[in-house]
Amino acid sequence: MARRHDGITTTLTLSAAPDLLNQIDRWTTWLKIEKNVSPHTLRAYQSDIVQFIDFLHNHYEETVGLDKLSETSLADFRSWLSRKSMDGLAASSRARSLSGVKNFLKWLDKNGVMHNAQIASVRTPKLPHKLPRPLEQPQAFRLLDNEGDNWTTLRDKALFTLLYGCGLRINEALSLDIKDLPRDGFLRVMGKGRKERQVPVLEIVEHTIQKYRADCPFAETPDRPLFMGERGGRLHQGVAQKSMRDLRGVLGLPETATPHALRHSFATHLLENGANLREIQELLGHASLSTTQRYTEVNAAELIKIYKSAHPRSSTK
Repeated sequence: MARRHDGITTTLTLSAAPDLLNQIDRWTTWLKIEKNVSPHTLRAYQSDIVQFIDFLHNHYEETVGLDKLSETSLADFRSWLSRKSMDGLAASSRARSLSGVKNFLKWLDKNGVMHNAQIASVRTPKLPHKLPRPLEQPQAFRLLDNEGDNWTTLRDKALFTLLYGCGLRINEALSLDIKDLPRDGFLRVMGKGRKERQVPVLEIVEHTIQKYRADCPFAETPDRPLFMGERGGRLHQGVAQKSMRDLRGVLGLPETATPHALRHSFATHLLENGANLREIQELLGHASLSTTQRYTEVNAAELIKIYKSAHPRSSTK
């Protein structure tokens, strides 16, 4: 059976009993309205829980209700993760799936619906330690200095300049409306968990946005999206990512040149030029300083690379 939540369709199979389906409905609404998760996160969590219930249905050979879910053992959770591993899913994908299931079970517990004591003992698959992959400063400048001859090219330049100039996540930038334009040199951004922050806006960012707005063919109203698609709706993230792919091919940029890499570049280049971690944490909207500290590792890795290439006794010389 299928149910619809504000345009997002979640497949809830016959593997689940009505009492469980009802709670999935309530949880989905809570994620969307109360937690304000992104559409991408919402779809991922919904997919995770549906796949988990399907696994239990096949595992137990019966319809899964709240009672059966509460009885799921540690061995059952491990079997589910093992199946995902055998199906070829990477550790990051298995960790994401476990996060979705844990979120649902924690929500059920918190609301007094059901308790499963075993989920707390399930270990998250070990993830490889990945560092952010920013662009080098000349690469970022080359990308943002690229000139175009139509309004969509100006739009893309304005978007990428905003991402690099303010360190925004792409969904934060694409969520902006005309009424959200910078005032008094600051931009109000609604980040993860509905956490609002203020970000200073460089003059070049405002200028690039104004140039795009002057050429954009769609009339402006306060509630109109700032970044428009060619058909008159809000610009889709996939379209922006394709524009970046096309640009990096033309400009000879590496495959790591993505819209999100511009946020990494913002943080890394600030750090290289003397900003401290606390300041960068506030600008990025990170809840934890440990997340921001990843950029110090990028700096250290780059320093070692320079050292090895420059030192007269380096084996590479």
